[in-house]
Amino acid sequence: MTDLPKPIAITNDTVLLTRADWNALIGALEDAEDRIAVRASRSRAKAGKDDGLPASVYRRIRAGEHPVRCWRTYRGIGLNELAERASVSSTYLSEIETGKKPGSAVALQRIARTLNVNMDELMPRS
Repeated sequence: MTDLPKPIAITNDTVLLTRADWNALIGALEDAEDRIAVRASRSRAKAGKDDGLPASVYRRIRAGEHPVRCWRTYRGIGLNELAERASVSSTYLSEIETGKKPGSAVALQRIARTLNVNMDELMPRS
């Protein structure tokens, strides 16, 4: 969007736009945010910093595999090693990875810290 939409009405507190103009404005904002995210990602990659999961691992998560398992295998950590480093039992970790248990906030926080990811990255996709 290069031109700003023309308001239908303006008061001291409000600006009235058509739905189409509103949608175009929101779309342009989302596009700008996406461009910023891509630039930041490229910058991190150029600096050699970890920039998330490869597409193949992301596809595994989208296909229903538990994110904890995907991140753990991506990081090259065995189940028992992760359990020990995150101070959770290996049985409990296995139950989280197989979806038998959701995992407590404390356990997921420890696992996330050990895997060096945000806790929300470990939540299964619905």
